[in-house]
Amino acid sequence: MNLDISTPALLFPAVSLIMLAYTNRFFHIATLARNLYSEFEKTKEEKLIKQIYSLKHRLKLIRNMQIFGVLSLLLCVICMLLIYLEENFLAGIIFGASLLSLILSLLISIWEIQISIKAISMELEDLDRIVNYEL
Repeated sequence: MNLDISTPALLFPAVSLIMLAYTNRFFHIATLARNLYSEFEKTKEEKLIKQIYSLKHRLKLIRNMQIFGVLSLLLCVICMLLIYLEENFLAGIIFGASLLSLILSLLISIWEIQISIKAISMELEDLDRIVNYEL
């Protein structure tokens, strides 16, 4: 494979947008966890503990998504430097590692999304029970 300096540069916009999405997700979940913890301190409701731990797990996954996303971007920059220095073989290996890092980030993202969907489904089941009970 013949790498051109523009090849790794193609990942910059994609990784930047992914990182923005990950950061927004992180801030939203962190805010939700803080709010649930404040509510737990007032009510001591056991259900809130499970939700807080679920959010804590999701925050760790998002952290890992961000780490692999940043690593992907960093490896792209290193790849571009190696292409500039005409170290094409090593640049190809680093570019492959960058793509692998991005793949890992996206796979962890899918895992986090599945957990999110499961949590929302459990909340909606509670709502269904309440609505069906009152009807």
